[in-house]
Amino acid sequence: MDMHVWLPYVVTAIVFSLAPGSGTVNSISNGISYGTKKSLAAIAGLQLGLAFHIVLVGAGIGALVAKSAVAFSIIKWVGVIYLVWLGIQKWRDTSSLAADVDVEQVSSIALLRNAVLINLTNPKSIVFLVALFPQFINPQGDQFTQLLVLGVTTVVIDSIVMLGYTSLAARIGNYIRSGSIMGKVNKVFGSMFVGCGALLAAAKA
Repeated sequence: MDMHVWLPYVVTAIVFSLAPGSGTVNSISNGISYGTKKSLAAIAGLQLGLAFHIVLVGAGIGALVAKSAVAFSIIKWVGVIYLVWLGIQKWRDTSSLAADVDVEQVSSIALLRNAVLINLTNPKSIVFLVALFPQFINPQGDQFTQLLVLGVTTVVIDSIVMLGYTSLAARIGNYIRSGSIMGKVNKVFGSMFVGCGALLAAAKA
């Protein structure tokens, strides 16, 4: 892939990753609650979900999902229900950061699984990738290689951005210790998850 094509895509991918969404909320919430090290599992989960969408788009299935109102609606409403459920769970969470035991109560596997599901159940990313990739792919060139470059670029950039969000949030978390403060913070992020669910519910293919 030529540099004059790849570099504009890098800029586009950065904007895509920086845009607020459920993945961003998840990264910031985890950073505050569990710190950077433990939240790495969640970042990996987000990328697994994103990579799955990229594979679907590359295989042509993503285009079918983007064009199928039924498929889009099914994935969308599963995502809405899951985000609202996460929001309710976060709203009810009153754990503090006063002791390491609170952090240990949530396993890395659970964080990874939640993050994978957050991205998997967001059909908007499929629609975005279906609309975006063709703009940067030369139909006369090697399709697989170009998709691989764009896919790897997307995952790497999103990983870096999510790590940045998580690390900044973890620094804030270092100053939050009491259960009362964490309870309020969790309610804020719970509301944000529900809000992401509401935005996803309003999304159209």
